Amino acid sequence: MSESRTEGWRQRWYVIIFEADTPAGKAFDVALILAILTSVVVVMLESVASIREQHGEALYLAEWGFTILFTLEYLARLSCTRRPLRYARSFFGVVDLLAILPTYLIALFPAARYLMVVRVLRLLRAFRVLKLAAYVRESDLLMRSLRASRRKITVFLFAIFALTLILGSLMYLIEGEEHGFDSIPRGVYWAIVTLTTVGYGDISPETPLGQFVAALVMIMGYGVIAVPTGIVSAEMALAATQEGKRFVCGACGVGSHVSAARFCHGCGAGFEDTSE
Repeated sequence: MSESRTEGWRQRWYVIIFEADTPAGKAFDVALILAILTSVVVVMLESVASIREQHGEALYLAEWGFTILFTLEYLARLSCTRRPLRYARSFFGVVDLLAILPTYLIALFPAARYLMVVRVLRLLRAFRVLKLAAYVRESDLLMRSLRASRRKITVFLFAIFALTLILGSLMYLIEGEEHGFDSIPRGVYWAIVTLTTVGYGDISPETPLGQFVAALVMIMGYGVIAVPTGIVSAEMALAATQEGKRFVCGACGVGSHVSAARFCHGCGAGFEDTSE
């Protein structure tokens, strides 16, 4: 009896914490989003010297309050999943841990507060903003689209790398050291800056032939920028047409599973057949 009662308690908390289809789940997500945003604002204000001098104690207390709150949330997530270690090793599990760990490290090692490494650890609190992605349904669609288009984008990046290498070598031959192109890597740097339409202006061609090549590279840059955007947009449109009812894995907390899924794509756990 006690085991079934514990399982029922765990299932109720799982629905509230990991699902957003119920009023309680929606309220939990909204409250957590507000807490994450507020905590990030506190971290940002703490980095301003004038504000830290006037309200340092209040910011310190607020930081500990958010740290305790997120610690309780992290423990609740671990306790209501069937496989807590898998969730702890997942992306959002690591983000949850990084959101609370720096504050405890500073408390345990106060003598190292003024060391640069501790200041870097304090910046890890900004990882809390990454927790927002877990509560935005559209982020799941974007991540699936990026994963689906990674091979095409990889091929595209290799092509761009080859193109910049050719253009950089060509400009090195055309302009030469007297015009600032003193090496092929320097020419490749110019090609990347020009092709991406950044145009720092720290180095530019001076010969008519070099300026002609530069004009072609500039025009080419507009088309280059549109290619990865088109690839991801096409995958997003395809993913949107395949969007159906999705749910979260109870073992590791990974979402984006379609209603016909039988196994979790994060941990491999099997799903019960609910079609009957």
